[in-house]
Amino acid sequence: MMRYIVLILCLIGFSMLNASELVSYQESLDKFISKSKSTPSKFSKDDRVLMQKEAESLAKFLPSPGIKVGNKAPDFSLKNAFGKEVSLYSELKKGPVILVFYRGAWCPFCNMHLHTLQDSLDSFKKYKAQLITITPQTPDKSTQQIKKDGYPFEVLSDLDDKVMKDYNLYFKLSKELDTLYKNKGLDIESFNGKNRIALPVPGSFVIDTNGVIRAMQADTDYMKRMEPKAIIEALKEISKGYL
Repeated sequence: MMRYIVLILCLIGFSMLNASELVSYQESLDKFISKSKSTPSKFSKDDRVLMQKEAESLAKFLPSPGIKVGNKAPDFSLKNAFGKEVSLYSELKKGPVILVFYRGAWCPFCNMHLHTLQDSLDSFKKYKAQLITITPQTPDKSTQQIKKDGYPFEVLSDLDDKVMKDYNLYFKLSKELDTLYKNKGLDIESFNGKNRIALPVPGSFVIDTNGVIRAMQADTDYMKRMEPKAIIEALKEISKGYL
């Protein structure tokens, strides 16, 4: 009996240790914002007014982005950065999938989130879960990003915007905002392809092997992202169904 109690206490302690070891996206974001305050902004007051109006417009257009928990995740088949076709439901045969939509390699908040998830991959693998990401950027841009950042997970290109639409994350930049970005040195078309200025609201979905969404996070505020801790909690719940 005593050995059983000790074993349970060890398992609890191990679980708490794993949770404390997880990297926090919010901590990275706070550091980034703090550092940014000491750097002169490239955006004028008028620029910020336009950006705020666009943010408010997007929030009205997508008041509740993303497919909700309990719904079936739409299947898809997209090419990765190296031309290989990847199908969601084929990958689900291997284990749960953490599906993350991000805007592109140009987005510092996306990069922070992806690095946070990358640092958490070993924790995800304990639940036989893999990370798959989707972006509207072209495969060559994804290849550059993978080589630069050493991402070991799949980066898929949604070149016709269909998957973003299926997951209720799709929106298109206004001409005014696209022009503003270009004037500041950010050309979305150079990442997505000619005449393509659509983006996803950043969204994360934890999908079980039956294709059911068990946890999700999506927000028109692009700085808000799903924490690894929340992903692990969802994977724990999924794993209970296997016992």
